[in-house]
Amino acid sequence: MTTVTTRTVAYPADDLTMIGHLALPAGAGRRPAVLVGPEGTGLSDVERRRAEALAELGYVALAFDLHGGRYLADPEEMLARCLPLLADPDRMRGIGHAALDVLRAEPRADPDRIAAIGYGTGGAVALELGRDGVDLRAIATVNGLITGRAGEAARMRCPVWAGVGSEDPIMPPAQREAFTAEMQAAGVDWRLVVYGGALHAFHHPPVDHAAPPGVGHHPRHAERAWRDIVALLDECLPVAEDPIGS
Repeated sequence: MTTVTTRTVAYPADDLTMIGHLALPAGAGRRPAVLVGPEGTGLSDVERRRAEALAELGYVALAFDLHGGRYLADPEEMLARCLPLLADPDRMRGIGHAALDVLRAEPRADPDRIAAIGYGTGGAVALELGRDGVDLRAIATVNGLITGRAGEAARMRCPVWAGVGSEDPIMPPAQREAFTAEMQAAGVDWRLVVYGGALHAFHHPPVDHAAPPGVGHHPRHAERAWRDIVALLDECLPVAEDPIGS
């Protein structure tokens, strides 16, 4: 098994001190890098493990924070913070750019080869980085099919992959249609995968606290969505062998 090194990183964003989780692959050379955004509850071991899995594949990965080191298990508290955030593209971009700056400053990360993936609110942040014209190689969002301000999707410079559960009441068909219409009108290279029978946050293992209605784990589709994301990265951000740094 490839040796992965991890560490926490503190950085300012959204008037908070964010606590991210950085995972580095074996070797000493630069590698392509991936931002990993969490669900609205905030950074958890789920996203930390995703970052580590990406490092196993050879990427430098930063699972970024949304809530200043807090995990918002209470649905009402989570919605009270996330709904205003999701309604404010500039705040989402600020959170995304702060994490992106941390990743670009990491000596092992190639600052010219970065992708952004995210779940729920973290996926919306990834999309807003694209709408802000950030030079990303790929964007993937699961459960985060949020539309942006008029015309800004035309600034996206990379393929966009989106995944959603067919039974997700938070991202219903009308929201999917609005998102895909935005992507199509902007000329984005986009894909949408609808996972049959899945609810919102279907990728996330069951939690030991209350969850909003319409949320539920779907193990098979969780695995499929992860494979789809890895395939996107392999297509758009392949890990080149480093003859010196291994």
